[in-house]
Amino acid sequence: MSWYGGYGYGGYYKQPTMAELKQKARVSSTQLERRGHTLSPVVVEGRTIARTWWGKAWVSNLERYADFSNRVGRGKRYVRAGCVIDLQVHGSRIDAVVQGSRKKPYDVSVYIAPMEEGDFAALLERCSARADSLEALVAGDFPQEMKDQLTAGRDGIFPAPTQIRFDCSCPDSARMCKHIAAAIMAVAPQLDTNPLLLFELRGIDTQDLVKRSVEQKLDLMLSNADTPSPRILDVSDDELTRLFGVL
Repeated sequence: MSWYGGYGYGGYYKQPTMAELKQKARVSSTQLERRGHTLSPVVVEGRTIARTWWGKAWVSNLERYADFSNRVGRGKRYVRAGCVIDLQVHGSRIDAVVQGSRKKPYDVSVYIAPMEEGDFAALLERCSARADSLEALVAGDFPQEMKDQLTAGRDGIFPAPTQIRFDCSCPDSARMCKHIAAAIMAVAPQLDTNPLLLFELRGIDTQDLVKRSVEQKLDLMLSNADTPSPRILDVSDDELTRLFGVL
């Protein structure tokens, strides 16, 4: 173990190395699975926590708040070490089991405040004209202007510190301990594979989101139904004969 500059838990605290954290996490995972627990561990490769726009935006949102900045780094370290041995998301609630420096892992609960329906409707209206489709939205393939709208503090979809409540079974007296930071940070790689998870965390019905997307696309198609497409060839029968060799 390496020494950590400070006191904690009633004495001088020794920070475990990455190898030690990984070993403790493996042991705890094995023990929990033997007891019949089905785990969903968060595994990242290398130092990169998030790889897509959605995952990176989640991390950036956490890093920009002073309330969280002093713990985000520790949270990233724990995610990289595989300390989030179980992560479950149920609507706006995140439940996690996070391995710490002690033998027994800690239970973490995080609650994300739902987005008000009116706020979401306003956000959807601002963004609807800027995303070509739901597929583009999921892929993060949309203009910077829309990205700015989605990350616009309390008016965006990413939660502010006041919209996040949490609890951990560890004895750390800090408002946000490193285990909570790890659980919240572990959401980022989940968003890489399922961006719609963010909408679920904010209390938004993803089925309704899909329905609205389809309705908007249908409305656009119907509004253009009487508009001739530039792809239609306006040629005579004789010209078609010459073009395709038909009689």
